[in-house]
Amino acid sequence: MLLATQLERVFILKDKGQDIKLTDPEPRWSVEAVMNFYANIYPILTTAKISAPQIKDDAVEYKFESIMGTKG
Repeated sequence: MLLATQLERVFILKDKGQDIKLTDPEPRWSVEAVMNFYANIYPILTTAKISAPQIKDDAVEYKFESIMGTKG
């Protein structure tokens, strides 16, 4: 018998060289809505992009990547 389960969503934010693991505040929200929710705490997310999801350790992992470049 085949059993289907929904994988947990995990969000990763890379800030100052460290990966910050963010939990899913509401599974029914879109990935963009989750990013907007966390943008209140992490302002760098206001200019971030979302990477393609990857399945890792029985969870779907999304990475929020800053698109801010360095000037110079």
